[in-house]
Amino acid sequence: MRMSEAFGKTVELVGAATVLWRRMQGSPPAQAVGVAPTIPEARPQGIMPTLKMPTARGWAAGQTPVAAPGLRVNAFATGLDHPRWMHVLPNGDVTVAEACFLPGEVNSLFDRAMVSTMKRAAATGISPNRITLLRDADGDGVAETRETFLSGLNQPFGMALLDETFYVGNTDGVVAFPYTPGALRITGTGRPLTAFKPGGHWTRSLLPSADGQRLYIGVGSLSNIAESGFEVEEGRACIYELDLATGRSRIFAGGLRNPVGLAWEPTTQALWTVVNERDGLGDETPPDYLTSVREGGFYGWPYSYWGGTVDDRVPQDNVAVARAIAPDYALGGHTASLGLCWMPAGTLPGFPDGMVIGQHGSWNRSTLSGYRVIFIPFVGGKPAGPPRDILSGFLAPDELASYGRPVGVTIGADGRSLLVADDVGNAIWRVTAQP
Repeated sequence: MRMSEAFGKTVELVGAATVLWRRMQGSPPAQAVGVAPTIPEARPQGIMPTLKMPTARGWAAGQTPVAAPGLRVNAFATGLDHPRWMHVLPNGDVTVAEACFLPGEVNSLFDRAMVSTMKRAAATGISPNRITLLRDADGDGVAETRETFLSGLNQPFGMALLDETFYVGNTDGVVAFPYTPGALRITGTGRPLTAFKPGGHWTRSLLPSADGQRLYIGVGSLSNIAESGFEVEEGRACIYELDLATGRSRIFAGGLRNPVGLAWEPTTQALWTVVNERDGLGDETPPDYLTSVREGGFYGWPYSYWGGTVDDRVPQDNVAVARAIAPDYALGGHTASLGLCWMPAGTLPGFPDGMVIGQHGSWNRSTLSGYRVIFIPFVGGKPAGPPRDILSGFLAPDELASYGRPVGVTIGADGRSLLVADDVGNAIWRVTAQP
């Protein structure tokens, strides 16, 4: 047995023992979900944080996620390589960003343990660094054309098309490419627009403004709670606004540990995001969240969470804590809520207006959470009710294996379907009404 394999097995055994010990401390807390969640008191885990992640198995032939009653799911495309994010072009083509997490510098035994756990779960590896184009020309809900749309990128994630310019959110900055409508590939040279620090939370989501004059960009933190110092976190854990006419960018809102999916709520025209909160304080502490984003707003990281609840592990800034804004809606602890899109009423039968969220799934709690696609109903521009499943079944019942892990979500070109990127199942799933 190779040294890395032996270390990985040791990590798995130690992780299992840690999980068992924590479960013996009492029954797991109820999930912190909704507009007024009950968040358990923080229990810092110190040098022995919980590490629990299922082994990536993938889907067997003919196996699919489980669709909610009244819905059905089929594979729009399979055989991809870590598909993370999608964008639907005006002609109905779907571009898919294929990329994955690349471990940074390993400075501790916990770093090595985390990387080993991520490898077993297929959450890291060689990043494909490309965007693939999928075309369903016959409209049967399965893409029969697949082309490399862009290659040689640097961990691409967010995408946007405005006029005849295709924007890509690489981990180190936004790049603009000339685009010809209907083209199967882009051959022109990219034009850098911004520069971001790579590493850590690497995804760079993009969302155009309604008038097409600005791009909003999600940039996550380097670390969990700024344990590498505040200097390296400058310009991170925030949402940027990029003015496309002038090329100037600014921080639109901060204190957001890892804001990934971005979406507009049409009633109020407010910007919304889903945020992955900090680790090491317990299974449900603090919860990941869905929130509207105020211009100039500060949301607490790293000093506090859920408004003014102080994280004692961090050197404090009382002024920052005093202005920290509490999020709108809790999504449960460590669900890794990444994907986000607005879904109008009638897109899927029985679902009103609301937000769809792709929950990638936890890796650091004693009972796994996430591993599903959920829906949050909205009324009057605000969340109004408990979450509902759209897709589940990504996780084996015994939690030992994952068949897939949902990430990006977007409405299909027909306006009557939902597309879901699955970066462990290496597929794009299409959800529609049950005939």
